[in-house]
Amino acid sequence: MTFTDELKQYCIDVADNTITSCIKHKQACTRFIRDLNRIGNDDFPYIFDEQEALKFMLWMTLFKHKKGRLSGTYIDPHPIQRFVYGNIYGWRHKDTGHRRFNYLYWQKGRKNAKSQGLAMVGSYDLMALGEQGAEVYCAATKTKQSKLVWDEAKWMLQNSSDLQGKFRVANGEIQHPKSDSKMAYLSKEDGKTGDGTHPLTGIVDEFHLMPTTEIKDVLETGMIGRDNALLAIITTAGFNLTHPAYTIEYDYVTQLLDPNNPIENDNYFAMVNELDEGDDIHDKTNWIKANPIVCSTKEGFEDLEKIYNKALGNSESMVKFIVKNMNVWYHAKIGGYMNLDKWAACGVKKRKIDIPDVHGKDVIIGIDLSSTVDLTSVSFSISLENNEYAVFSHSFIPSETLQKKIQTDKVPYKLWVNQGWMTETEGATVDYRFMTKYIEEQVEKYNWNVEEIAYDPHQGHYYAQEMTANGYTMVEIRQNIMSLSEPTKNFRESVLQNKIYHNDNPVLTWAIANSVVTKNVNEDIRLDKSKSTERIDPIASLINAHKRAMHLNNNNDYDPNTAIDDWLDM
Repeated sequence: MTFTDELKQYCIDVADNTITSCIKHKQACTRFIRDLNRIGNDDFPYIFDEQEALKFMLWMTLFKHKKGRLSGTYIDPHPIQRFVYGNIYGWRHKDTGHRRFNYLYWQKGRKNAKSQGLAMVGSYDLMALGEQGAEVYCAATKTKQSKLVWDEAKWMLQNSSDLQGKFRVANGEIQHPKSDSKMAYLSKEDGKTGDGTHPLTGIVDEFHLMPTTEIKDVLETGMIGRDNALLAIITTAGFNLTHPAYTIEYDYVTQLLDPNNPIENDNYFAMVNELDEGDDIHDKTNWIKANPIVCSTKEGFEDLEKIYNKALGNSESMVKFIVKNMNVWYHAKIGGYMNLDKWAACGVKKRKIDIPDVHGKDVIIGIDLSSTVDLTSVSFSISLENNEYAVFSHSFIPSETLQKKIQTDKVPYKLWVNQGWMTETEGATVDYRFMTKYIEEQVEKYNWNVEEIAYDPHQGHYYAQEMTANGYTMVEIRQNIMSLSEPTKNFRESVLQNKIYHNDNPVLTWAIANSVVTKNVNEDIRLDKSKSTERIDPIASLINAHKRAMHLNNNNDYDPNTAIDDWLDM
């Protein structure tokens, strides 16, 4: 059987469930078969070079396992490794011979040979790809994380009898003198972000931990001029659904793999191993979907079973099991306010439709002024039919504290300003005139009738006087649990019932992700600013608006006792 036939058979086994796999795994296999059938077409300038793919398979067998039960034994590539890395190294441009795939994204559960695989990619591109002056970089937010792959590569090379004398380790680099190539590690923590580098290969480990794309972007832009460049991202799912691994990369590969989606990118390879939506976490036959390597052995499955058994009855441990071992993206902040998957489902991106027309409608405005040196937010709630709501939000930040806030809050405020989700106001404090101007512009743009502006009296007394003088009806919203419990519950319930429409505002989503609730003995709740370590001003302003929108919308059929207080169904 040729290597191509082997990969074809693998895809057949995945498709007919001989190999249990998730939807995206199946889609990656379908894409491979489709691309084989495209060879020779005028619009597809690639071929599958078995010999190039087999070179990497041979490279993998030169190394030994570093840890675990197989420690000291030679690596025998798992079928899914043969499929993924066979794609990366086998597909070539038919005229130039350069590799087709310049991007690799592989998301899988913990302990599925993530670091080991990246180490072999890095060392191969350093020594065996045939590039003169190759630069390979392992990147992560923390130095310890960025060194994991580098250390793995160093150990594997040092313990390979076939490669002795072909490399050296010096000055934090693995060097290949014959080709004048090097492999180093970078991290945001130690200030080595990759500026000034010219990578052939960039390895981004555990991308889900990165709050921004800064390091990834530096590697990517530095690759200009490298015909065989590869940016390899291998990660597990994460706990923060506002980080770019989820909001950008995972969303993109979901569309790329979907055969019904028009998005195409012949230079991007994606593989995702995860539980599918609706899979029962307690059905152990599903676990292999996220753990194709771990669950391929009896011992590996039993190890996973031990983690699961320990997590039973402990919601925090079970969340970790779901995210890290079952590879399911989950915002698992303890006491977290909302399931962000449900929130995302209310957005126009997931709905694949526009927000209903809100021109000429009544609007309730909610504001959260906070401190004048912090984030100030305004939200708009428009009642639709059937107790549905369209919601919008905008925030303001003073220019003189912007850079400091980027560092302390670790979020891309400047990017959000450039994208129009925020306004940067002049000076060291928020000038509320900018918010007044923004409100007036939105009211005029949509021809809204402003019924009320709901505000927190703690910070908003003088602003309320000013707006009252301008003809607006200002309504105080006391920030105690008795006042806020009903709208806080009702807004969440409306999200769970898909009755909210929003425009995927990343600032609002970030604030919701930050939010935790406090609860009294009567099961009343409110957002707890003292427990929320990051800013929640946008959602606080929206809850203020929703309280009044509920009242004016006569939402008398709402029973707060039926609200879902714990979104993690154990």
